[in-house]
Amino acid sequence: MTTATAHTTVVRPVNRSLYDALQLAFLFAAVKLALHIGTNLWEAHIDYGYFRDEFYYLMCGRHLAWGYVDHGPIVALQARLAETLFGHSLAGIRMLSAVAGASRVLLTGLLAWSLGGRRSAQALAMTGVLLAPQYLGLDSFLSMNSCESTFWMSCLLALILLLKSYSQRGCWIAFGVSAGIGLLNKPSMTFFLIALLIGLLLTPERRILFTRWSLIGIALLILIASPNLIWQIYNHWPTLEFLHNGRVGNKNIALAPLPFLAKQVFNLNPISILLWGSGLIWLLINRTAKVWRFLGYTYLIFLIAMMALHAKDYYLVSIYPILFAAGGIAWEQQFSRRTAVQKNHAFAFPIYQVLLILTGLLILPMAIPVIEPYRWVAYAKAIHLYDQSGNTENESSGILPQFYADRFGWQEEVDKISGIVTRLSPEDRAQAGILVDNYGEAGALNFLGHDLPPVMSGHNNYWLWGPHDVGGQVLIVISGDPPQHFERICQQVQDTGRMNHPLSMPYEHKHIYLVRNCAQAESPKGNWLRYKHYF
Repeated sequence: MTTATAHTTVVRPVNRSLYDALQLAFLFAAVKLALHIGTNLWEAHIDYGYFRDEFYYLMCGRHLAWGYVDHGPIVALQARLAETLFGHSLAGIRMLSAVAGASRVLLTGLLAWSLGGRRSAQALAMTGVLLAPQYLGLDSFLSMNSCESTFWMSCLLALILLLKSYSQRGCWIAFGVSAGIGLLNKPSMTFFLIALLIGLLLTPERRILFTRWSLIGIALLILIASPNLIWQIYNHWPTLEFLHNGRVGNKNIALAPLPFLAKQVFNLNPISILLWGSGLIWLLINRTAKVWRFLGYTYLIFLIAMMALHAKDYYLVSIYPILFAAGGIAWEQQFSRRTAVQKNHAFAFPIYQVLLILTGLLILPMAIPVIEPYRWVAYAKAIHLYDQSGNTENESSGILPQFYADRFGWQEEVDKISGIVTRLSPEDRAQAGILVDNYGEAGALNFLGHDLPPVMSGHNNYWLWGPHDVGGQVLIVISGDPPQHFERICQQVQDTGRMNHPLSMPYEHKHIYLVRNCAQAESPKGNWLRYKHYF
């Protein structure tokens, strides 16, 4: 006689609200992703090229390391993956940034759900984030900034779920991984983590810090971020030197507190302050949200710190999805008697949501270059925003703001340099080098050029990559200096022309010199240290 052994299967109930939240969040994220793929394809069609920094990140991707002078290693890995997968495709190079932007939208919806918001709150929060001008701009090109809020908001989501009695082990591990990779993406995440720590310490929720799993999460954070710290020590703290030089050199525009706040409002779409501003108030004073007060404190502490440090106005932008999420809940609770809210409709606030969409689309050309340059100028003037489209650095721009102007002139540079190289004799070409002022010029030559001599620059990480054993026999130099500067140190100086694309930044309108027989002490190989420029 055979005895059968009964096996009992335990089926856990499905969290329907989470399923619905994910479904809605993925829908909004898909719209965001499609928007950026479409606009990047369109940009190439209307002759906008690669952004200056993209060339640099792509070259960093070809020199993978645990650290770089002016950014973390994640963007270099991002660039390497993008180039490997998509080659020179403009839309392809920017694909991972577009995905990061979509993840920000998705996380905003999940944050609203985790704080107790229903579909109406989730959809309103994601609508606000979807077309916020600053996010549109950051997600439209290859950059570490597009990924930043993904790591920040993942940390906050982990802590929120922890406080809602989800697994301590899982939440703290998720926090440690997100924070550790976030620090590798951009070391400035340190300021956010400090603000978060202070925010927690100021509230009863500090209790979550004093557990075994919190120590494990923090240890994991440190372990993941430590290779970059070791790289910094080994290379004599280049990032600190870079930051110091920028500060003493007055590189960035320093805004007073009120203009800094005004920039926050403008960068996120002025009418969206009714949403994220409501979220901040809800986090700080709503009695039903006491447990989340540390999130409001974190924002205020971080805001004050960025003002005190005279940071760029967009350094704060990665923290706003939590305020949008809280704002969605504030609106949902305020209008809880509305039929659409009671029926849990995604578009329960149609007038405001349509206004967010329409104003976002109206401002979209100020964030992403979807209009031909000269028509863009007319458009910006027509909506009275031409004066608002300035720079974050103390460099004058020309017809276009820096964010757009830095997409022009690169192919012209490569064509002119390539023409000079083809006219060199085989002997001269064998010992020639190309010396340029900045990483944009160098990166464009490396990425767009073919069969060129070694390209050198003392700017940031290019200095660490060295002079490639190039002496002073034959140099092609891009410089804003007059010929007399080179006549003092080189026996032959020939001014071969200028970089002067009418839409590029004015400081890129430089001379291109062919110089020969320069003093050994002034050559790259003879005295590379003199070319060092961390700025």
